[in-house]
Amino acid sequence: MKVNKGYIVAGLIIAFSLFFELAAHADESDQTTTVTFSQPIQIPGQVLPAGSYLFKLANPDSDRNIVQIFNADRTALYATLQTIPTIREEPTSQTVVTLAEQGGGQPEVLLKWFYPGSETGNEFLYPKQKELAQDEQQTIVANRPTVSNSDTAGTGN
Repeated sequence: MKVNKGYIVAGLIIAFSLFFELAAHADESDQTTTVTFSQPIQIPGQVLPAGSYLFKLANPDSDRNIVQIFNADRTALYATLQTIPTIREEPTSQTVVTLAEQGGGQPEVLLKWFYPGSETGNEFLYPKQKELAQDEQQTIVANRPTVSNSDTAGTGN
C-alpha cells in the first residue's frame, strides 16, 4: 500500500508542476512586448512620438494578424492594425523589429515585429504600399525586452 501512495503523491506533484509551468507561460499567447523608440516612428495611419509602447496580438486565439499598440502602461490604445504573417530565417531570443528609412526628414517606418523565439512575425500593412529599398531597411534586435532604434543589429529584413 505504501508503494501505491508514493506513486500517487509523485503523480500529483508532477501534475501540479506541469499545471503551474503552463500557467506561468499563458501570458505569452498574446505576445505582449514593450518596445522603446528613441525617435518618432511611423506606423500605418500615424506617427508615434519617441517613447515606450506595448505591442500585443489583439485576439491570439482566433486571429493572429491583428496587432494592438498601447502606451507602456496600457491606459491608451494608439492603434489596432491588420498585419500579414512574415517569416525570418533564424528566430532569436529577443524582440526584433524591422524599420525602413523614408528620407526627406520623415520618420522611419515600422515594417515588421517578431516576438522572441518566434519564426513567424507580423508585417504591417500600409494604405499605399511604400516603396522602400531593401538597403534602407534595418533590423533591430533587443538584448532586453526593450527595443531602441539606435541599437542597430544589422541590415536586412
